[in-house]
Amino acid sequence: MADNALLYRQLYQIRRFETVLIDQFKTGIFPGTTHTSLGQEANAVGVLAHLQGDDVVVSNHRCHGHYLAYGGDPQALFAELMGKPSGVCGGVGGSQHLHWRNFYSSGVQGGTVAMAAGMALAEKRAANGTIVVDFMGDGTLGEGIVYECLNMISLWRLPILLVLENNHIAQTTPASLAVAGSIRQRFEAFGIPTAELDSSDVLEVLPLAGELIWQVRAEGGPRALIISTARLGAHSKGDDTRTPGELALLWQARDPVAIQGARLTESARMELEDEVNTAVQRAFDAASEAVGGQR
Repeated sequence: MADNALLYRQLYQIRRFETVLIDQFKTGIFPGTTHTSLGQEANAVGVLAHLQGDDVVVSNHRCHGHYLAYGGDPQALFAELMGKPSGVCGGVGGSQHLHWRNFYSSGVQGGTVAMAAGMALAEKRAANGTIVVDFMGDGTLGEGIVYECLNMISLWRLPILLVLENNHIAQTTPASLAVAGSIRQRFEAFGIPTAELDSSDVLEVLPLAGELIWQVRAEGGPRALIISTARLGAHSKGDDTRTPGELALLWQARDPVAIQGARLTESARMELEDEVNTAVQRAFDAASEAVGGQR
């Protein structure tokens, strides 16, 4: 049985981290740009809860939630975003390019699928039971390298779960104007068994992701999971062309933190939020006070 309090803590930690990040960005403490995972927290938590041992995670430009769900340290991530030597990658990777343990991310769209395919091939040759989880977005489907990689992933039966987070908008372009045909059939055309889920509820993501990951481990071949989700924040810091009314409806119906929070008593939820708020603020303050300026 799922631990509702633990799941809420994980979801809320991601939400709080991203909220502090956006609030502080205008002060100039974070150089460059950033892409938050507001609204997509359930995907990260629900999928990565099933990792074992040395399993590999490959993420993209919207990677903070995946990193935190993987178990990454918020302080080290804040420091990385500040360009400080105490950051995850010494302050040189920034918001999009992270590496910690077996977690990797890159802002090069489509290139992450190639990274994941290569890693899955290496793990298959090592025959150690390790699998790869690769996160991509609907905008990535416009890159030709994706289809070259899907061909090899299927042909070589690589141990990989491909998670497509379809938030229906690539930067400011709706998927309806950029993606022709069926997304599911794009995977199935290469013989990759594919499941779809239209939900922002972590309790729906969790079991389906677990089943697919079990299949990858047991059968040694790839699987794909398409999650219809909602990006509740801007593409990066403020470039959002959706109307306030459209965003309000998404927040009301598709907020994974609110959905899971409703399963807790108000007192339990508030106590947990206070703990996370304190921990994230301490992480931010410690990163801010760390020695070293922006790289």
